[in-house]
Amino acid sequence: MAAERHRALDAVAAFLRCPVCAGPVLAGEDQVRCERGHSFNIARQGYVSLTSGRGGPGTGDSAAMVMAREEFLGAGHYRPLAGAIAGLAVTLDRGGRGPMPGQVPGLVLDLAGGTGYYLAGVLDALPGRLGVCVDLSAPALRRAARAHPRAAALGADAWQPLPLANGSAALALSVFGPRNPAEIRRVLAPGGGLIVATPGAAHLAELREPLGLIGMDERKTARLADAYRGYTAVAQHTVRYPLRLGHPAVRDLVAMGPNARHIGADVLPERVAALPEPFTVTVEVEVRGYRDSPGRGTTG
Repeated sequence: MAAERHRALDAVAAFLRCPVCAGPVLAGEDQVRCERGHSFNIARQGYVSLTSGRGGPGTGDSAAMVMAREEFLGAGHYRPLAGAIAGLAVTLDRGGRGPMPGQVPGLVLDLAGGTGYYLAGVLDALPGRLGVCVDLSAPALRRAARAHPRAAALGADAWQPLPLANGSAALALSVFGPRNPAEIRRVLAPGGGLIVATPGAAHLAELREPLGLIGMDERKTARLADAYRGYTAVAQHTVRYPLRLGHPAVRDLVAMGPNARHIGADVLPERVAALPEPFTVTVEVEVRGYRDSPGRGTTG
């Protein structure tokens, strides 16, 4: 299995760039190294952190958050969402323009992709693609490195310059994560696709008051339209369904996301215990697909 994970890193190395000098890199047995000698150790789990040491606003998920996510996603609670994202990926992948009929060359890039759950579903649907999961969290990257045979895991901050070549991504995913429009445009190949998944107005609404969840961003739709006004909107789907959850699953649902930092670990169990069991919550996620202009050029 370790050799398989290393093969994925070898396969995507041509798309990677040194975070210090932006030069091309080669993946060796235990390091990724550029021509100027900047080197980055490959963890025994198969991921590599390509960071320059510059600080940024990004914060990696803790081991407890990642464990909660593994439990919740592993139980299939968000499988309909993963299916919708994979289906839209197929639509975008077939509609591009490039040297292969109907396809743009490049990777599937999952930004702030956590454990690689959504990336794995997309790669299953796109058997000809390689994938890269970018995240800051080492506990998440350990799992992302084994999420799919064709996926490599990179430690990097989605808010900072990404260690990827210009135009290296045929498809970029941003699922519940931070978005850096300038970097997405730089790494996305001309004619490439972008999928953005964000919570809808009713998402987990039943839990907000009793658990004290973070409020929804009322300007999200307007900000998305402004950030991606240079793209062509291809599709927009609302994934909405009820979930009946036991208390352990409710705890995992809250503990796996940003609410874990908002609600103390000592308070959450007490609040969840006061809920009926099972408890029904609404999943509502807006999944948007965009395409970049095929006529736009890249600089290297």
